[in-house]
Amino acid sequence: MALYAVLVLGPFGLSVQYSFFDWNGIGTAVWVGLENYVEVFADPSRLNALLNAFKLIFFYSVLSVALGLLAATLTRSLESRWSRAAQTILFLPQVVPLVGAGIAWSWLYATDGAVNQALRAVGLGALARPWLADFTWALPAIGLVGTWVLIGFCTMLFSAGMSKIDPALYDAASVDGAGAVRTFFAVTLPGLRNEVAVAVTVTLISALKSFDVVYVMTLGGPGRATMVPGVDVYQLTFNQARVGAGSAMGVVLMVLVLLVVIPIQRVVRGRS
Repeated sequence: MALYAVLVLGPFGLSVQYSFFDWNGIGTAVWVGLENYVEVFADPSRLNALLNAFKLIFFYSVLSVALGLLAATLTRSLESRWSRAAQTILFLPQVVPLVGAGIAWSWLYATDGAVNQALRAVGLGALARPWLADFTWALPAIGLVGTWVLIGFCTMLFSAGMSKIDPALYDAASVDGAGAVRTFFAVTLPGLRNEVAVAVTVTLISALKSFDVVYVMTLGGPGRATMVPGVDVYQLTFNQARVGAGSAMGVVLMVLVLLVVIPIQRVVRGRS
């Protein structure tokens, strides 16, 4: 608790303090009150960054959790060695540094990269484009990288949860004539309530605080099409020397994370 107070709560308290000042990090800080917070919600560019973070929730959380449930269910039906092999392959992105993953995916998304080459090879060359330079598709392209990274975590979490479900429940469902889909919704999903809560929490936080992949792949571009709060805080603080504005954006981001995660946790866990 002492280390947590020094390494987490202390810096957070300083961020809250800095957010009420106009300060370049070196000179004299000038008190501006709530002006930095007003800018966060009044400046369209700041609001766009927050909106992009919420758009990433679909890729980081919704797709990752859904595909993780599907992958865990399918791998569970395989023989033990094949199941472990499949889970290991899916989990590999978790051990790859996100900076390296961002660089690799930048190559894949390049104009002459593997993604466009694959599209041309199957006769879909009309869909090929410079993905990370496209104002419409740059953010979804980054979102899919997030899905790729997190699906392995969700799969392993759900697989571990399924191993704790009483096999007698599956036998009872089979005797009652329940098919695979009915069994999944009647037995598997309720048995994974706690695991789903953890997965949703972790993936939501990852979406809202995304930084590494966006910074490496696009730096928030083209324009500000992929700008997210994490990158915006970095640019405000270190590139523009606006420590107060960056701190205010960081505090707002933390509050948004709490406002989104806590209610969802309570709903998923069935608490009122």
